[in-house]
Amino acid sequence: MIVRWKRGFLSCPDGLPNPRTIITVDVRFPAFTLALLLLIAAAPLRAQQSPAASSRPQPQTPAAASVQAQAHGRLLLVLPFENHSGQPSLDWIGEGVPEIFNERLGSAGFLPISRGDRLYALDHLGLPLNFQPSRASTIRLAQTLDADYVISGFFTITGKEITLTARVLDVTGLKLGKPIVENAPLEQLLNTLNTLAWDAVKQIDPAYPVAESTFVAADANLHVEVFENYVRGLVEDSPTERIRHLHEALQLSPGFYPAWLALGRAYFSNQDYDQAAVAFGHLRQTDPHALEADFYRGLSYFYTGNYLKAEDAFAFDTTRLPLPEVVNNEAVAASRRGKDAVPLFQQAVAADPKDADYRFNLAVALAHRGDTAGALREITQALKLRPNDTEAQGIQTQLKSGAVIPASASNNSGPLERIKRSYNEAGFRQAAFELEQMQMMKLAMMPPAARAAELVKDGAVFLNRGLLLQAEREFQSALAADSSNAAAHAGLAQVRERTGNSTAARDEAQKSLSLQPNVPAHLVLARLDLASNQPAAAADEVSQALHLDPNNANARGMRQALESRGQQVP
Repeated sequence: MIVRWKRGFLSCPDGLPNPRTIITVDVRFPAFTLALLLLIAAAPLRAQQSPAASSRPQPQTPAAASVQAQAHGRLLLVLPFENHSGQPSLDWIGEGVPEIFNERLGSAGFLPISRGDRLYALDHLGLPLNFQPSRASTIRLAQTLDADYVISGFFTITGKEITLTARVLDVTGLKLGKPIVENAPLEQLLNTLNTLAWDAVKQIDPAYPVAESTFVAADANLHVEVFENYVRGLVEDSPTERIRHLHEALQLSPGFYPAWLALGRAYFSNQDYDQAAVAFGHLRQTDPHALEADFYRGLSYFYTGNYLKAEDAFAFDTTRLPLPEVVNNEAVAASRRGKDAVPLFQQAVAADPKDADYRFNLAVALAHRGDTAGALREITQALKLRPNDTEAQGIQTQLKSGAVIPASASNNSGPLERIKRSYNEAGFRQAAFELEQMQMMKLAMMPPAARAAELVKDGAVFLNRGLLLQAEREFQSALAADSSNAAAHAGLAQVRERTGNSTAARDEAQKSLSLQPNVPAHLVLARLDLASNQPAAAADEVSQALHLDPNNANARGMRQALESRGQQVP
């Protein structure tokens, strides 16, 4: 059973031997799972279409408005902003706008179209990469990419002030939104871009619940100089210059993980696979781009003959999102080490039975196992899909004659299984996005209290990973389901605390405690009291937290910190 999603583009670093091609993303699920998902999706629709519900118009709640915005479509294209400053040296600002917007809007629940997909589409349409789009050409580009919304704009500089103007185009309704304008000192560029991204989200989805402060806090520790070098590392023509700028960005901010990803891509494109593997390895496994990084880290190890590390890198991806190209590559790396990779190749074929390479690889693996009949069956299927494949023709002839196919790991004369060299970024992002939507449908069928509890759990995971925007989305959704959920208010209190909004953090913590005593809310208040030089009040909050959970590590740590200052905790 196949669920066919929107068209995407195959994105890969420049320099790969395989050209980019337009693709259609197929995400496959077992028939039973798909039927269940369709039933889940249909249930609220049937409720909406019942006579009682449709007899008179109902007022639209904020939650309903948000659902309507999601149903309208979430695929979004952000174009570089035009430089109206008269200073060509500032072109990098316009190129940097999509980078910030894509990060924030992706976290906000949209599906942004990547830079690689945008550049491919421009080339496909015969447009220059730096073209200044008219409304007509913008619509044409958006329709090529199936985008639901397009954000474009320009910026001007007056002295040390920057003014950014954005417009949101609703492609489906062919409606251009009102201009969104933000003005600030140039040194506050990143905060301004994050605010502009929040303004754009609110124009698209007025019911979007995340606070502006959470958007702005996302780049609180990133300096403009670091961001400038990062953007220049993306857009420079010379590979040497790209690498130089990215190194400069990382020297200034070693924890800026997008620069590590870009550096890995640059090394990979330059076929410096040892350095690429090192750069990709800097991304944390919790990073949103960890899947892409490990895919190319796996390829880097593979190209240098380190098959064990290649297999491990691909295996990480398959545990998170087992798309066929990753499963295939894990199998190829395992086969190079002399392992039986038939089950993995079978998994890749089951996910995409129309890929000739997966059929070819399974045939080779079955031949190594001694299953001549199975190998002949698969190589025949591969040739039906790609009749001119001379290597497959040769294997078919050998199998029909009864010849033994030597294992490639032990005999260099044997056929080699084929690795996939391109990371299907659109497929990965769309599959992850659709899985999130399916999870939302599943949650929608739960009773409100149970739904809120599940959302709080997800929010806590995001919070622990430092992903504040995603965490707030989950906590706000939990409160929309059940406003009496104390844990959701405590979670929001922690988000507000980390974004520097102490007043809102205290308010949420107190709301949480009024509903139910809990440790996280008490500790938020304790930290806020300590920051405002009220150690006695902080000690009282810590005491109440320890009364609820004497073994809580955070509460015990705060007690030690207070006692080291001479403040006894009752």
